[in-house]
Amino acid sequence: MNPSPTKSRDNPGVIAPPPLVFAGILALGVLADRYVTGASIAVPAFGRQALAVVLACAGFIFLGGALGLFRRAGTRAEPWQQTTAIVTGGVYRFTRNPMYVGMALVYAAIAVAAGSPVALLLLPAAVLAIHYGVILREERYLRAKFGAEYVEYKSGVRRWL
Repeated sequence: MNPSPTKSRDNPGVIAPPPLVFAGILALGVLADRYVTGASIAVPAFGRQALAVVLACAGFIFLGGALGLFRRAGTRAEPWQQTTAIVTGGVYRFTRNPMYVGMALVYAAIAVAAGSPVALLLLPAAVLAIHYGVILREERYLRAKFGAEYVEYKSGVRRWL
């Protein structure tokens, strides 16, 4: 039996899982460089790898910190699932979207390590897709679900950094 179409869904209705958005656009950029442009970042491999490690570590710190806070709060991190609590501590005191900041940093790390200028040029497209297809939908959902509590949190913490 199909659920009632009038029944409201309790999730933000994001366009796609954010890791897939980042991974898909990253793959397009890397493949474009490998098979179309033949371009590569003109930095010695050691420098690229060192920068990639720094970016990846920063990204995983954002991601790990955010995921741990979600676990402790007893709510789901996946934005296509129901949210049962607003997380405002830890890294969420500095950014409302540390997971997406982390994913963007890991994306940049992989693009740098791969020496892919097209992938780096496509990073803003990935961020825009996340902004319009995920974040704005999450914000509407959280405001509708948590009201003044979310509005107060939102007014005191930046969306990105």
